[in-house]
Amino acid sequence: MPKIARSLWMNGFIGVVLLVVFGVAPGFYANTSILFQMMMYIVLAQGVNVLYGFTGYLPFGYVGFFGAGAYGASLAIQMGHLPGSVAMGVGAMVSVVLGLVLLPLLRLAGAYFAIGSMAAAEIVYYVVSNPALDKVTNGPYGIQLVQSYHPVESYAFMVGALGLVTLGVMILRHSRIGMALLALREDSVSAAMIGINVVTARAGVWLASALVAGLAGAIFAWHTSVFYPTTVFDLNISVFAIVFTLFGGAGTVLGPTVGVVVLFGLYNVIGISSPQYFQLLFGVLIVTLVLFLPNGVVSLLRRRGWDVP
Repeated sequence: MPKIARSLWMNGFIGVVLLVVFGVAPGFYANTSILFQMMMYIVLAQGVNVLYGFTGYLPFGYVGFFGAGAYGASLAIQMGHLPGSVAMGVGAMVSVVLGLVLLPLLRLAGAYFAIGSMAAAEIVYYVVSNPALDKVTNGPYGIQLVQSYHPVESYAFMVGALGLVTLGVMILRHSRIGMALLALREDSVSAAMIGINVVTARAGVWLASALVAGLAGAIFAWHTSVFYPTTVFDLNISVFAIVFTLFGGAGTVLGPTVGVVVLFGLYNVIGISSPQYFQLLFGVLIVTLVLFLPNGVVSLLRRRGWDVP
């Protein structure tokens, strides 16, 4: 079997396994909250993967899109009286609009971009939580969506989002656009010389990652129905999504999923009951990763001859 065909087959197999596992898991595991959060972080990690893995931009302010999606969907339900299923699309589009506003950030690079995106997320947080906007966003007092609370339907939507996002990354990974983005990540000057529109490519990936985060935030808001600005604009959401991606392997389809399953699994085993030990283990894992596996866990599998997508 040709290498590309074999890789596509493996990608499809991974996607089907994810959908089946999370689709039937509630019948065997009662704590659907953990399953939901795990899916949410896989979606967010894939969004970070699209941006960092294919362009090299590390978005510490990625949570800004997540929070914008949550509030966009919530306002669509409260003020527009839209059903939750429709409000999810509105929340995702609000994040895309925010991405358009923040496009100038792409003029920055490296640490400057990371800090700039984090500052932008903080600005959005302070605007949303401003007590002067309590008639619109309810300020710092949070959102209640009891009128649209539907945990089963919102869980199903997150399963669907997981499938769509994973499929999108699979297609991107093996498309001409994906190859062009990888070339751009390695050397933007050389990529421009061979005809790749650097500005358009970066903007497209930036908006696609914003769409992914906004969709995840919108479904999270619908699923929880009660949350505060500090909940959906918590910078730890960005940090977790980035670390999960780097641990598994950026620029791959399987890497972010591996990172979430391993690290989020460890967090739920020891991080809640013994947070001090989890922080120590988390630090050791990150240091080990940087020193010995800079390309993530999947690089170890590739060294052993595994054809990891």
